[in-house]
Amino acid sequence: MIALACGWIGAAIMVAASFKMSQPLGLKMAIVGLSLLTVQAFSNETYNLLTLNLCSIIGFSLSLYKAPKVLLTDKDFK
Repeated sequence: MIALACGWIGAAIMVAASFKMSQPLGLKMAIVGLSLLTVQAFSNETYNLLTLNLCSIIGFSLSLYKAPKVLLTDKDFK
């Protein structure tokens, strides 16, 4: 039951993260969402998804670590 709830919550967070992926908040949301989805993947013994989630968590973490530490405004994109 907990794994099922983690899966649904993780999926919802990943959907929300997709709209903010270019910002640090989106990367943090993706890491949290994938972590919750990893609980479900482990519970269901879908090790291919478990591996994919862990690799994605590492990738998003590296992107967050290497992200510039400045705030971008709307005028930066014009």
